[in-house]
Amino acid sequence: MKLFVGLGNPGSGYARNRHNIGFMAMDRIAEDHGFGPWKSKFQGEVTEGRLGSDKVLLLKPGTFMNRSGQSVQAAMQFYKLEPADVVVFHDELDLAPGKCRVKQGGGHAGHNGLRSIHGHIGEAYGRVRLGIGHPGHKDAVAGYVLHDFPKADDDWLDDLMRGISDGAAHLADGDTSKFMNAVALRVAPPRSSTSPAKTEKADGPKPAPKPEAAPEPDTRNPVQKLVDRFR
Repeated sequence: MKLFVGLGNPGSGYARNRHNIGFMAMDRIAEDHGFGPWKSKFQGEVTEGRLGSDKVLLLKPGTFMNRSGQSVQAAMQFYKLEPADVVVFHDELDLAPGKCRVKQGGGHAGHNGLRSIHGHIGEAYGRVRLGIGHPGHKDAVAGYVLHDFPKADDDWLDDLMRGISDGAAHLADGDTSKFMNAVALRVAPPRSSTSPAKTEKADGPKPAPKPEAAPEPDTRNPVQKLVDRFR
């Protein structure tokens, strides 16, 4: 079994916050892949289903961000999972809005949710870092992440969620390259050429025009030329 964890804060007042993009990802995967109804368990909300051939548990901790580790640890202990079985989806200030990166292990970079998870299960779990951009100054970070996504962000946010859902089975299977490709196809699809290259006709290029023939020499004598002039 795999455990996918989306980070966020519980309650309708936080639902559209940038900090809740992890919750949004879990909701999209559950909806698109026919997971069961959400149930209260492990100090959060969970739903089970299958992604490809893998059984997956989706978890949205209900402990608020800075205690996320409690909920994650409870689910892991119940299912006897290892950190390598866990993938955490979280907001990432150091990535531009709409960007997505996958990482295995490493530090928490000051993220309160990751800091809590580190404290409960260690650092050897996977992460899907979801870019939300940076407000520009560290003093503005708290207000920025707890603010709703503006309407102007709806398009890229929807593309990102679709891409995550498209690639979720690959992620569960451990194929991060295919997962990232699925995301890229949604957020940055390849462009088709609007001006196709010109092609030669099957019979090749047109031949160059033939030069005009040189005029025939005038063989008339002077008298004949004079007579012809007054005709």
